[in-house]
Amino acid sequence: MKLKLILSAALMAGVISASAATENAAATKVAGTNASPEAAMTALFGDPVIVKGTGFEIKRSELDQVVVGAKANAAAQGQQLPPSFELNVLEQLVGIQILLQKSTDADRATGQTDADLQFTNIIKRLGSVEALDHQLKAVGLTVAELRSKALQEAIAKAALKRQLNIAITDAEAQTYYTNHPADFEEPEKAHVRHILLMTVDPATRPPTPLATNTVAAKRKQIDDLLKQVKAGGDFAALAKQYSEDPGSKVNGGELPEFAHGEMVPEFEAAAFSLAKGQISDVITTAYGFHIINLLDKTPAKKIAFATAAADIKDFLSRQKIAKLAPDFIKKTRAELKVEILDSTLKSLEEKLQASQAMQDAAPAAGTPATGQ
Repeated sequence: MKLKLILSAALMAGVISASAATENAAATKVAGTNASPEAAMTALFGDPVIVKGTGFEIKRSELDQVVVGAKANAAAQGQQLPPSFELNVLEQLVGIQILLQKSTDADRATGQTDADLQFTNIIKRLGSVEALDHQLKAVGLTVAELRSKALQEAIAKAALKRQLNIAITDAEAQTYYTNHPADFEEPEKAHVRHILLMTVDPATRPPTPLATNTVAAKRKQIDDLLKQVKAGGDFAALAKQYSEDPGSKVNGGELPEFAHGEMVPEFEAAAFSLAKGQISDVITTAYGFHIINLLDKTPAKKIAFATAAADIKDFLSRQKIAKLAPDFIKKTRAELKVEILDSTLKSLEEKLQASQAMQDAAPAAGTPATGQ
């Protein structure tokens, strides 16, 4: 098992990159209510305990919350999750709970620090707590719930590092930095605000064009907005009022910094061609009509070792954890008498274990007993 921050990772993937279609789908009324999908399922089928172990239990709603968010995000990107995804998430949840049973006060303090930093970075990326709260609604989650899950995972990670005696030295980090120079080249980045009037229906897959007369009306509207901002109108206020990009409008149209290749070509070309403070003409992309205001541009640079050291150590720690964790988790799982109670998940786990055992045995099948 490779332990990683799967709860916040899976949920935040939906939060940060989900399109408006994801938000619409997540907000769809179920059984005549505004409940989230997992809440609706709980109302219909109850919330049974699906895993129990010494000192903990996991309920169906805890698994559904992660899986529903990840599925919504995958669907928004035209992807499909593998059949084993639900079991993989459950195994991660089990691993986290196992490690929480083994955690110390020091692990909890370290986890709190790491979780706070993770939350700060999310807010920095999205622009504000309000923006995070707005986008979390796409996966039926609150800011407090996200912080709680991130904290549990960070404590589990700290406990695992201690149990496995994982410690990366400055020398190891410096060696990696020296041997991987390309990894620390930071590209030129643009930081912009934008106003978007959409010319497609984001709720369809793929997004379908709006009616010709609607597109024409939006073109007239974006031209009027351009005149206002060129005449000195408050760009952020106009973005909050008129932009149809749900992720950025709450921040006055402000987007996180982006590098070349991270936006659609027309948007990127316009953004990088602007001078600081300059406002673009109307830019047309597959999503609709944009007006872009360049807030700043960061030139390409090499990241200094002092800046990268913490991330390098974290990366090397995760490599070591991935190698050493499976045996530890397997042993501790038996120790805590962990049992999957859901028959479907238990059956899937047994099938995957049998398949893995066959794969592990395959190389030895043709090897003579003499070892020759």
